[in-house]
Amino acid sequence: MTETTIQIRRATTDDALPLASLAAATFPLACPPSTARSAIDAFIAQHLSLERFEGYLADPTREIFVAEGSVGDTILGQTMVGHALLGYTMLVYGEPYDADVAVAITHRPTVELSKCYTAAEAHGRGVAPALIAASVDSARERGAEGMWLGVSQLNARANRFYEKNGFERVGIKLFWVGDERNEDFVRERAL
Repeated sequence: MTETTIQIRRATTDDALPLASLAAATFPLACPPSTARSAIDAFIAQHLSLERFEGYLADPTREIFVAEGSVGDTILGQTMVGHALLGYTMLVYGEPYDADVAVAITHRPTVELSKCYTAAEAHGRGVAPALIAASVDSARERGAEGMWLGVSQLNARANRFYEKNGFERVGIKLFWVGDERNEDFVRERAL
């Protein structure tokens, strides 16, 4: 495996299909192991489809960053010919719609780190920290004082990562995957 050259950029409308494909592959990695595949598939169909990403990319209250790897990198078991998406983040600006989150967070104005996913094969290669850094920089430029996220209580790897990146646990919120109810930690970081 060669060293990955990571490039972070804002997503464009041309990224909608690759983002939907990456989201469908990475979302199951964040779910509790007991989550039914039918619930995961329902969530993907409702929130991570091509049509949803087209809408997200057109929404002025959202900002999506993508990480690409360079030619010659071995990603997903094959040597890339050109660039491939390795991960993405999605920011959602504005007050939280969830009452539990609104009470838990303390820094305003705030932005939600709604999504932060990397391909499994890119874990540990610096992709997620680079995406977080770009997202934090952009949120600061747009005047946010804090950033928050929800993460499965059962996802120890993600919780360690967010803690390492300055996100403190401040509360709990419900998160539905299909018809399955989960309790997520709410984590917040001052910007």
